Amino acid sequence: MNAPVIDQTKLEAFVTRAVDDLSAAYGGVMVSLGSKLGLYKAMAGAGPLGAAELATRTGCAERYVREWLNAQAAGGYVGYHAVSDTYELSPEQALVLADEDSPLFIPHAWQVPASMWFDEARTLEAFRTGQGVAWGEHDGRLQCGVAALYRNGYRASLVPEWLPALEGVVDKLEAGIEVADVGCGHGHSTVLMAKAFPRSRFHGLDGHAASIDEARCNADAAGVSERVSFELARATDYPDRQYGLICFFDCLHDMGDPVAAARYAARVLAPGGTVMLVEPFAQDRVEHNLSPIARMYYAASTTICCAHAISEGGTLVLGAQAGEERLAEVFRQAGFSHFRRVAETPFNLILEARLVG
Repeated sequence: MNAPVIDQTKLEAFVTRAVDDLSAAYGGVMVSLGSKLGLYKAMAGAGPLGAAELATRTGCAERYVREWLNAQAAGGYVGYHAVSDTYELSPEQALVLADEDSPLFIPHAWQVPASMWFDEARTLEAFRTGQGVAWGEHDGRLQCGVAALYRNGYRASLVPEWLPALEGVVDKLEAGIEVADVGCGHGHSTVLMAKAFPRSRFHGLDGHAASIDEARCNADAAGVSERVSFELARATDYPDRQYGLICFFDCLHDMGDPVAAARYAARVLAPGGTVMLVEPFAQDRVEHNLSPIARMYYAASTTICCAHAISEGGTLVLGAQAGEERLAEVFRQAGFSHFRRVAETPFNLILEARLVG
């Protein structure tokens, strides 16, 4: 066989891309450290700071702080002033790295790839055997990282944008209805809705016991426990309360039988009720999903989403890049005659399903 002809320019460009990705992975560790040690928060709004000053403010060792700062400057995560040998966090960087209430806050998201590395042996075995890996079998950083990643996005959009985009739902919530939050995780979405609509009752449902415990703590901290309940349940066996709204927040694609989950929702939905489906943003074809966000979702789907769906029997393994067309087919098979996209973000599709006629 003839040896392939190597295009040196293409080779160098691809090596540069691979090294950029490796550098970003190293940088993720630095972001997590900076967040947990309070380094970013100490820099936010403080103007230029020297390494010794930042170390003093955070109770850290100066030599470690200086090396961390240099890594941040090299990655463009802080600015460096050579004349004064100081470092500065811009307001824009602070929104992403220091403000935990910002919808753009990202440090906690690095717990997800940390868990993916920790669980590598499980994933290797899953590839070789075709068996699944359930959500609760992963390292605990996964559940915490996912909850924190989605929390601020939900806080920014759920009540002010997504719910009003659903036909007639806000009026019903204000009057008082039963709401199911299926696959609620740590309950951030449930709590947000409960705070906004005190006349409605909210029921968070999840198959992961540790997440239910966290959700109850979050509800207590938010002062909404009297109108929120959290129960250990699957998507096909939670109590029938004739819900006016059933929500699936970034979880339907993780389920082993999403059609069964949608069919059960149709059964326990009150007349005139609505299903709100929030899913990772995706186009319907692979060639239209070749982007950094899609890459992130496909990677998570490989080790987390598909793995969990397979652990539940894998009747239909959607993955995290299912796309609107495949999701619509799930609900069509479940008996829903109305299905439409009501909103979108760079990270999510927000879809509405109803039983009409």
